[in-house]
Amino acid sequence: MSHITISPKFSPVLDPGFVPAVLWNRAYEAKAAADGRDIALALSRDDGTCFRWAGRILPAGDAFAADTEKYIDRLVKFLLWQKGGNRIAIAGADDVVAMLAQKYAPEGERKFDREFIGTKIFGSPISVESVALESLPPEQGEAMQLGRHLQGCRIGFDLGGSDRKCAAVIDGEVVFSEEIVWDPYFQNDPNYHIEGIHDSLVRAAAHLPRVDAIGGSSAGVIMNNQVRASSLFRGVSAEDYEKHVRNIFNTLKTERWNGIPFEVVNDGEVTALAGSMGLQANSVLGVAMGTSEAAGYVDAQGHIKPWLNELAFAPVDYREQGPLCEWSGDRGCGALYFSQQAVARLAPAADFDFGKMPFPEQLVEVQKAMKAGDERAAKIYQTIGVCFGYSIAHYADFYDIENLLILGRVTSGEGGEIIIREAEKVLAAEFPELRIKLVVPDEKTKRHGQAVAAASLPFVG
Repeated sequence: MSHITISPKFSPVLDPGFVPAVLWNRAYEAKAAADGRDIALALSRDDGTCFRWAGRILPAGDAFAADTEKYIDRLVKFLLWQKGGNRIAIAGADDVVAMLAQKYAPEGERKFDREFIGTKIFGSPISVESVALESLPPEQGEAMQLGRHLQGCRIGFDLGGSDRKCAAVIDGEVVFSEEIVWDPYFQNDPNYHIEGIHDSLVRAAAHLPRVDAIGGSSAGVIMNNQVRASSLFRGVSAEDYEKHVRNIFNTLKTERWNGIPFEVVNDGEVTALAGSMGLQANSVLGVAMGTSEAAGYVDAQGHIKPWLNELAFAPVDYREQGPLCEWSGDRGCGALYFSQQAVARLAPAADFDFGKMPFPEQLVEVQKAMKAGDERAAKIYQTIGVCFGYSIAHYADFYDIENLLILGRVTSGEGGEIIIREAEKVLAAEFPELRIKLVVPDEKTKRHGQAVAAASLPFVG
């Protein structure tokens, strides 16, 4: 039996069962503050990077076990996809350690996270252990000193699932840019990707007197210029992935571009950096509602952090039978609320019958209906907006946010305006203490911001 009750002031019109994570967590934390015990957690990686969290949880025992399980399970899941790591150490709660160890076992509920974050990204499965408080590893993870370097002749590129964009930049001004359609997802020959990226770089270089540096952004998890995980290369065999793809950017740097400064990071991070540069402001969380939910973050000092920021997998809805992500096997995570997946999920509740129409086409139909003044479409956007308002407040419990940059095809047109309006209503009424500005990038940032920000990544000494 749950001891946690919440009373949201807003209910998503097409998704009335939505249980805002932020309200549930705060209700739990209020009970634990009055009658609870201390717990400390360290999430670390093999390279020594470590993130710490500390709080209070309800007393051990059957009476509160279910609520504590939900609280910790959802918290750890969020931290894993926000920060990234494969070693979880906990002090002060052996019962919690046992619960998490079971969930992250080879066939546990979180086996997807165990293998994807643990093995695929960080090299070994997620482990959970109990340690003494004094043995918890210290916080360690410097911001990356990348970006905002505009001097010289640079190339900036962005790799997406349907096209690759590339630009030639001189002292921060774009002198050439183009988009080339490609189909990377199911190509099994890694040379398709290598030669395609190289071709775009060569075409941009033709418009520069010289090339001082190359910076790029790519879908997927990119760390230390390595492709740790990316859907762009899903068609490549495991053997070819390790041999040719994991170090594709370092290979291009050394074998094709004479070792010049060459930096590539996740596209969400570059989007947030572009927004920060365009706004001339820091503490920026960028959220893109597209095929999935993508995110990036620039801290108060204007730096990118060594985090994952994969909020598509971060929980935002705590209901027991929330929408199921067929890939991860989890419920209530961001991609099902803030992407074209969300539009397709909500369409039947709004009385649209799209059958087996692909999600991108469903979004186009909903956008057409919105343009025609169809109230059914408006309800989809209203629902997304209410959920987004509560989720922004949830994100603010994990990020220092002053500016929330909103992008992606789902947010275009009048529907996007409704999303922002509804989210602002929720924030004003439920979370007046938060001072978060919701912004849409201007046309200049939309056109060239990503390329300039990507090109600015490498430092040239």
